[in-house]
Amino acid sequence: MLQDSVAQAVGNIPSGLFIVAVKGDESIDGYLASFVQQISFNPLIIALAIKPGRPAYDLIKAGKKFAVNVAGDHDKTYLKHFWKGYDPNHNPFNEIPYEMGVNGGVLLTQAKSAMECQMIGSARPGDHELIFAEVKSSYIFNAESKPLIHLRKSGADY
Repeated sequence: MLQDSVAQAVGNIPSGLFIVAVKGDESIDGYLASFVQQISFNPLIIALAIKPGRPAYDLIKAGKKFAVNVAGDHDKTYLKHFWKGYDPNHNPFNEIPYEMGVNGGVLLTQAKSAMECQMIGSARPGDHELIFAEVKSSYIFNAESKPLIHLRKSGADY
């Protein structure tokens, strides 16, 4: 099928692995992201894609500050909580270490680094929504670690 052959090459586009986390009034939500990219130097802006309905979507869209935690090759244990999503009754933030950043972002101290962000715009070109966010602060937790690189078998699925 033509779609499969087109999607196969798209899966070869490398990306990082990130945990996007945001604190609501009563809980912390987050999800595993791989569609994240810097798009501006001044101001410092990143774009990330999120599928509506994922944890954190409504909070980010409501204007809550959030953190993009960069997964490193030194420690992948916390990623298992997010790989296939999680039951809202078993929130992974009850088990993994984190701290709150100066701007209210949820910083995973097991990550390589993290950026606290504020949404400044969005667009919905397909089944994911692009969030454009200004980076407000950043943190390095494991300087010697290398960012994890993710390749997919196909561009048609995670």
